[in-house]
Amino acid sequence: MQKTESSPNVTGRAAVIERMREAGILVILLLGAVVFSLTVPSFFSVDNAITGIGLSAAINTIVAIGLTYVIMTGGIDLSVGSTAALSAVIGADLMQRGLPALLAVVVALAVGAAAGLVNGLLITRIQLAPFIVTLGTMTFYRGLALSYTNGQPILSLPDGFKNALGGTVLGLPIPLLVALLLVGVFTFILRYTKTGQYILAIGGNAEAVRLSGINTDRFVTLTYVISGMLAAVAALVLIAQLGAAEPILGNGWELSAIAASVVGGTSLAGGKGNVVGALFGALLLSMLQNVLTLLGVQAFYQLLATGLIIIGAMVIDRYTRGK
Repeated sequence: MQKTESSPNVTGRAAVIERMREAGILVILLLGAVVFSLTVPSFFSVDNAITGIGLSAAINTIVAIGLTYVIMTGGIDLSVGSTAALSAVIGADLMQRGLPALLAVVVALAVGAAAGLVNGLLITRIQLAPFIVTLGTMTFYRGLALSYTNGQPILSLPDGFKNALGGTVLGLPIPLLVALLLVGVFTFILRYTKTGQYILAIGGNAEAVRLSGINTDRFVTLTYVISGMLAAVAALVLIAQLGAAEPILGNGWELSAIAASVVGGTSLAGGKGNVVGALFGALLLSMLQNVLTLLGVQAFYQLLATGLIIIGAMVIDRYTRGK
């Protein structure tokens, strides 16, 4: 198979445009860092770079990787925030009840994967629209998280768990290292495995892939399982930082993750995705939100900025695809 993060049909001019977009995201990210460090004195401090930007971007990156895989097939997952909350409160409750942290983490990851599996089966077996399915499960999973905890946070998580996922290694936060590791793993899958190529091909032309004898439903379902499991990973590293799990955790994560993925070069039309681009997109969004916060800009203006970035990325994608 072709070793590229583009659809196998992307050649010539389209491939050049895609690489230019990837380079452009990195250039914008670097220029933004320079401009913001010159205009906002506290922006480039070590504490702000690692805590204010790095941790936020790490969480968003982990979720955005899963969304990237889903979007590449032409789907969408609006339930990631609710899946994260459900996974977090179940894992935290089991730890509080005395279950070893490692086993509780495994259960939480299984909950996330199961939530994604339900999404995938509803979409592939019953042929429901991804938007409708995940809109429904977004509400359902959130309701489960709230009912499981009676709307109360779960406090006093074990120190071993907090140190394992919320500590630092060589001065770098473990959540950031986890995010970078996952970027490497899922980039490898996308570029060098048949699974990655099939996922991209499904987004480009699902019917052609199906006629070639490939079980498209299996790979579409797999992307939702990945999305749910990575939402659980993000939730676990976050509650390790906070030392508590709340049923309202993850609210709005779907917007941020979709934005990071689209800004990073993933097409909402499917058939094209970029995991490294999702990392760059998450860093860019986190950097922008951090600067706005340092400047005292109110939160609703930050939402406006995120929305405009998504629209801008979609416009660029439309015209670079020639559609």
